[in-house]
Amino acid sequence: MSSEQLKLENQLCFRLYTAARLVTGAYQPYFAQMGITYPQYLVLLVLWEQDKQPVCDIANRLLLDTNTVTPLLQRMEKAGLITRTRGKEDTRTRIVSLTAQGKALYEQAQHIPNCLRDIILKTNKEEDLIQMVPTLDKLIEGMKRKQ
Repeated sequence: MSSEQLKLENQLCFRLYTAARLVTGAYQPYFAQMGITYPQYLVLLVLWEQDKQPVCDIANRLLLDTNTVTPLLQRMEKAGLITRTRGKEDTRTRIVSLTAQGKALYEQAQHIPNCLRDIILKTNKEEDLIQMVPTLDKLIEGMKRKQ
C-alpha cells in the first residue's frame, strides 16, 4: 500500500533534517566548551558582524519570528552574553548589544567554521562542498517565498 513518493529514502526533507541534526551535533562539543547553544551561536554570529541591533533585525537575519528569538535572547542576557535596552526613538524596540563576555567568545569561535569543513572533507571533495552552498541558498530562497 506504500507509494514510492512516501518512502523515507525518497524524502528530501528527511535528508535536510538529518543533515541539520548531524551538523548541530558536530558543533556541540565546541559550543559546550564556550557555554552556548547552536541558536545562541547564530545570534552571536549576527552580532559579531554588527553589534547593537534591534531584535526584529536579528530575527529577520536568522529567518525566525521575534517570539522565537526573544526567549533565546533572554537566556543569553541572563548568561551575561548580551544586553537588551530600549530604543531611543521607539521605546517599544529592544536593541541587543554584546557584553564584554559576548565579545570575548569571538576569539574562542575562530576555529569553529573549519571544524565542519574538515569533517565534510573526510568523505567529500572540496568541489562538492563549494557546490553545496549555492544549491542550499536557492532552496532556502525558494522556501522563503512560499511562507
